[in-house]
Amino acid sequence: MTDRVYLDWNATAPLRPEARAAMIAAMDVVGNPSSVHAEGRAARAIVERARAQVASALGADGADIVFTSGATEAAALALVGRELESAQVEHDAVLAWTSGALPVDENGRVAVTDPARSALQLANSETGVVQDLPEGLAVSDLTQAFGKIPFAFNWLGIGMGLVSAHKLGGPKGVGALVLRRGADLAAQIRGGGQEMGRRAGTENVIGIAGFGAAAEAAARDLADGVWSRVAEFRNILENALEAGAEDVIFAGRGARRLPNTLTMISPGWKGETQVMQMDLAGFAVSAGSACSSGKVRASRVLTAMGFDAVEAASAIRVSLGPETLEEEVLRFADVWLAARSRARARMRA
Repeated sequence: MTDRVYLDWNATAPLRPEARAAMIAAMDVVGNPSSVHAEGRAARAIVERARAQVASALGADGADIVFTSGATEAAALALVGRELESAQVEHDAVLAWTSGALPVDENGRVAVTDPARSALQLANSETGVVQDLPEGLAVSDLTQAFGKIPFAFNWLGIGMGLVSAHKLGGPKGVGALVLRRGADLAAQIRGGGQEMGRRAGTENVIGIAGFGAAAEAAARDLADGVWSRVAEFRNILENALEAGAEDVIFAGRGARRLPNTLTMISPGWKGETQVMQMDLAGFAVSAGSACSSGKVRASRVLTAMGFDAVEAASAIRVSLGPETLEEEVLRFADVWLAARSRARARMRA
């Protein structure tokens, strides 16, 4: 499996060595972070250090960071009972609690009319389209943007943000809700008084330690310009695909996108088929959001952007990361174009 190429970073990023080291160290801390003895205080110190690391990486100093099991739980905590508006480009975790009725243009950009009663993602997981968040927005899913593009929660002018550790090289199963300090929030998981009374249950000390370390490392990568190189490779890939397949469509190309994300449509060649063929050839890509993977249906995000059912079902997402090499994206382009030629020959026959 060593010759495989991983191009599905938006689904999950490989665990960072900094996160692994922090988690291993946390395994040896025996105390419960709610206990007042020395062992408990040691565990509490790990949690609070990670809270500070996540807040700093988010530009959320002075805000509250509530640790959860991931962005999906953070969405439920932020959205349940609020009756907010949203658009069909949102993640299912947000759409589960919101209207999904806001208009979307052909480039995936959303028009918000009432920010205080709306939820809007900062970046889309499928297309990479980055939104301009309006001042006073109630909730924003920051999951895909966190660690890939520069922003500061304190400057976004939003009420709450959702983040997940595994999207930036932390462990799976831990995330956070970030909100203005002292904001009113009703706990959905009740019991003890953990997480400032907003999320009961003993904290996942090991996962939280990994999240903090990953967030700190991700912020350092962003400051060092690592994602600028990723953007160069994404553009090289896009140009190679376009040169070899003039009718390929790149969703969201007319808008600002994440530096690593490329969604391409080859009408009539089903996305699921493309994913399987690329997998057999040694490349890990997806047919959309990982949470929707395996469901045989056209992308809801793409249909919201105006693509027809055939086009929306003929898309795959390629998402690069800091470890992706130029030779790997060029090799992928060659393999995909060859497979596309064979598929078109079969369709003509």
